[in-house]
Amino acid sequence: MTGASKSWVLLIIVISQFACTSLWFAGNAVVNNIIDAYALQPDVVGYITSSVQFGFITGTLLFALFTLADRFSPSKVFFTCAVLGALANLIIFLGSALSILLISRFATGLLLAGIYPVGMKIAADHHKQGLGKALGYLVGALVVGTAFPHLLSSFDHILSWQYVVVATSLCSLSGGILMVLFVPDGPYRKRSTKLDLSSFFKVFKRKEFRLSAFGYFGHMWELYAFWAFIPGLLEAYASYNSITLNVSLLSFWMIAIGGISCVAGGYLSTRIGSHKTAFYALLISGCCCILSPFFFEVGLLPFIGLMSIWTLSVIADSPQFSTLVAQSAPEDAKGTALTIVNSIGFLITIISIQLLNWMVTEWEIKYIFTVLALGPIFGLLSITRNKSKS
Repeated sequence: MTGASKSWVLLIIVISQFACTSLWFAGNAVVNNIIDAYALQPDVVGYITSSVQFGFITGTLLFALFTLADRFSPSKVFFTCAVLGALANLIIFLGSALSILLISRFATGLLLAGIYPVGMKIAADHHKQGLGKALGYLVGALVVGTAFPHLLSSFDHILSWQYVVVATSLCSLSGGILMVLFVPDGPYRKRSTKLDLSSFFKVFKRKEFRLSAFGYFGHMWELYAFWAFIPGLLEAYASYNSITLNVSLLSFWMIAIGGISCVAGGYLSTRIGSHKTAFYALLISGCCCILSPFFFEVGLLPFIGLMSIWTLSVIADSPQFSTLVAQSAPEDAKGTALTIVNSIGFLITIISIQLLNWMVTEWEIKYIFTVLALGPIFGLLSITRNKSKS
């Protein structure tokens, strides 16, 4: 494959990933509207996020156990899940009960398991060299896609919350169609020809893979809990300082700029390696966790600056950990390896999200984010034991 055609394929993968992962936080972006419309309790934000995560975990376990992304065409798997995910997102309109909402978010998360890790598998199948840079673009697309519903929600004075849900479903459908029409199986794909349930366990026998995965797990303890509570953090800052903020628009900004650091980290990885790039990003975000109570004591511009540093660093290491995992996995189980690591990582996010969900009722909100530092500390200890400099 020529450089030009490889770049074209990567562009399509990035656009498709952005479009489909807009499903992820569609519920969070309109949660206040849903609470008002359906007369729900304010604490549903944690349950909504955890339902998506639990669905994603269930899906990734199934994908990993049955090695679906390694046995079947990844582009077709991606397309199928994008279409079904768009439909699952619309289940929310079937009733006003909390159970309907949670089923919709669970089913959406389940099908995202065939989008996010499978998209990384597709990129890995097309890139032997420069995988860290390619995954930087891909995870950057995930970040912007995740933030996109918050941008739509910021126009709630002219757009209803139902529009946000429908728009994200249409995005997912479009992304799936783009992928299946324009992205063929990659030249580096090594197909697994049979069902091998042992692949689920064999990948962790490799020390380099195991330590890379542990670094990723530490990163995940922090990431989604931080993202899920960004609106609450912004509302708390506004309350502490008696000011008014456009929380939806700022939430979009705080999450979306992470896409820039993913791409920048991808280019940096070509100079210093994925290992060092992940280490420095994790170190900075860990420091932000520890110092977060002080963020509430500064003026608005310094606050936005400090939060921007945090949001840039909290995601910059993600594509590099995925690169380290992919490079240390067996060639015929790369899709399974990426999927199982994602599965465990997102299980960890449920624990940290629910912990913050409980802490926010017991502590002042400005102190709760310090507990997220446990993830970066564990991740840093793991990757410093990993001697790979890839």
